Amino acid sequence: MKRVLIANRGEIAVRIARGCRLLGVESVAVFSEADATARHVRQADMAVPIGPAPAAESYLRIDRLLEAALKSGADAVHPGYGFLSESVELAEAVIAAGLTWVGPPPASIRPLASKTEAKAIARQANVPTAPAMSIEDDSEATLAEAADTIGFPLLVKPEFGGGGKGMQRVHRREDLAGAVAAARRVSRSAFASDRVFVERFVEHARHVEVQVIADTHGDVRHVFERECSLQRRHQKVLEESPCSDLSAEEREAICASGAAFAAGIGYEGAGTVEFLFDPARREHYFLEMNTRLQVEHPVTECVCGVDLVAAQLRIARGEKLAEIPDFTGVSQRGHAIEARVYAEDPAEGFLPQVGVLHRCRWPDGPFVRVDTGYTEGDEVGMHYDPMLAKVIAWGASREAAIERLAAALSATVIHGVKTNVPMLLDLLARPDVRANAVHTGTLDALGEDDKANWGLADAPDSSGWLAVASHQEGPASVSSGAGEGPVIVEPWTTLARFRVGGDA
Repeated sequence: MKRVLIANRGEIAVRIARGCRLLGVESVAVFSEADATARHVRQADMAVPIGPAPAAESYLRIDRLLEAALKSGADAVHPGYGFLSESVELAEAVIAAGLTWVGPPPASIRPLASKTEAKAIARQANVPTAPAMSIEDDSEATLAEAADTIGFPLLVKPEFGGGGKGMQRVHRREDLAGAVAAARRVSRSAFASDRVFVERFVEHARHVEVQVIADTHGDVRHVFERECSLQRRHQKVLEESPCSDLSAEEREAICASGAAFAAGIGYEGAGTVEFLFDPARREHYFLEMNTRLQVEHPVTECVCGVDLVAAQLRIARGEKLAEIPDFTGVSQRGHAIEARVYAEDPAEGFLPQVGVLHRCRWPDGPFVRVDTGYTEGDEVGMHYDPMLAKVIAWGASREAAIERLAAALSATVIHGVKTNVPMLLDLLARPDVRANAVHTGTLDALGEDDKANWGLADAPDSSGWLAVASHQEGPASVSSGAGEGPVIVEPWTTLARFRVGGDA
């Protein structure tokens, strides 16, 4: 493997290029017209254009990705995550073209597209699953059987797709028929299938996922677990490792289940097996497997001292896990937590933001890591996911990691678009988050008073300060706004620590 085409964009493409450099492998970026000057293009050894800005005309075009690979002389393709990262069609096309696919074999990806088939595989591998039942028709008899078999509360879920789309929570028997119909409508529209099933709804569940890694020689291992319970509408907000709510025995059991599932499908490369953990029953249930690298993989890297991207590349070129130093005696050390920084306005329903990053200062310092696809002067467009960066902090304890992450986010400076940083700082200061007394429904249950600090503070009337800035001689008089009369301000002599070009 000498040259890898990265079939993705943004921070993950930057991350993969970094992994390639570590191994002395050249990286090839692909870019749409909107990304011609993007950071991932600047970071790669080569770059190839693949089409117009809309993803459907560029990053989701298998033919253009393969054409770029062949044109650049790449001998391997890494899909990253998102876009076509779990596409059987892309994997098969890459292999058919005689290139190395940096990912699991298509035979491992295909059965996992169906949640019910994935659960059947889990049961065959003796991996616990929550009670569930497919809804083949909407007859009264079928719905009555589902209600009696599963009990309430329950979830109606599309068989295909993900991200929580189409899921309906049902607490009463009389609401089940409407929930099934609604789930079918969403599933038909989003996933081109109206197949749904019902599953036990776990109250106050924790979302725990197990990182797995497997080589092409049959060696399948886990790299411990991450907790991703703090979610907004099934989209993860904060991720951390380890999961502080698990006992040593529970951790061993859930991690063994993750490895067993991966082994059961003949997995190769890096992947994530996701579980719901029931804190009342102290049991875990298989949810699904993501056959790719995860957004939150850095917390595992920080805690376990491994490089998952480098491992993916080394496994794809035939190396054995036992020969990779990172994976000799892997253990968890300390605690790591990750926050996703988005260009969005939490005070306005998380409305995505677009604009130029006139000022962009990411934090640095010991035990702080930033994975980003943006630097100062870059433009955040309307065509792609609005995630700007992932800020990750490590500490000897969970408390230390949270303090370090809060300090890092406080030092983050973004001008040009609104971000969710105020919300992240507010969450990190919440007593229930500090005490790890959270579950998958914590954020969605918050009231408006809880979200009061999620937006940028209202800017004061700036007219007086503009007068100060433009005044040429002598002091300026500016109203304090507090009913105490004017305040005399002479900024050139009275403002502490004033520096031209310094941070505000």
